[in-house]
Amino acid sequence: MRQVFDMDNDDFDTALVSAALTLAEERGWASVTVLAAARQAGLPLPEARRRFPLKASILLRLGRMADDVALADDMICGAVRERLFDLLMRRLDVFQQYRGGLQSVFRSLPFDPALTIMLGGATVESMRWMADAAGINANGIRGFVHVNMLVAVWTHTLRVWEKDESPDMGSTMAALDQALDKAGRFGLFPTNTDEAATQDGLADLDDVADMDAGFAAPRISAQDL
Repeated sequence: MRQVFDMDNDDFDTALVSAALTLAEERGWASVTVLAAARQAGLPLPEARRRFPLKASILLRLGRMADDVALADDMICGAVRERLFDLLMRRLDVFQQYRGGLQSVFRSLPFDPALTIMLGGATVESMRWMADAAGINANGIRGFVHVNMLVAVWTHTLRVWEKDESPDMGSTMAALDQALDKAGRFGLFPTNTDEAATQDGLADLDDVADMDAGFAAPRISAQDL
């Protein structure tokens, strides 16, 4: 007799993601499979196979879960910078729940370029949503520049978060605050003159490179693992 499994899609996905990252914390991300995570969570394998066709789907789904939490409270008032700070911290609040597992994922990325590229693309799309929700132009050439600035801010903050052992994420919040200040100096936030600007935006691409250099951190090597 076929077993009836009563769980909505969001609960199913949360259970599988949680199980997968618990396994990653215990055994390392390299040893995690969708099948093992489904068994760990007591989930039906056919549904797990359908909803998570790739192992990377686990991390992509976590990213969307973080986006959903960040965007749940659609803030339309307040300064753009403060809205953006709140949006990014809400994403990190979700990541904090899976901290140990994500640390294992980060340690594996230097050895998995395909996953790194896939997550990079997903991050760009997430930051496009964060920028748009905060009231930052994310369209056209200037939008491309803004989104890439925000990716640099997020990446820098995530590096600090990875090493931040404080329960209140104090170092992470300070790093995000400083990164947003720096991005603001490079024109991330709208000003009264933006609408009248006559620049075509191409020169701003140099600003992204300069800002990335300002956030630069040593690359992870095998000795760091």
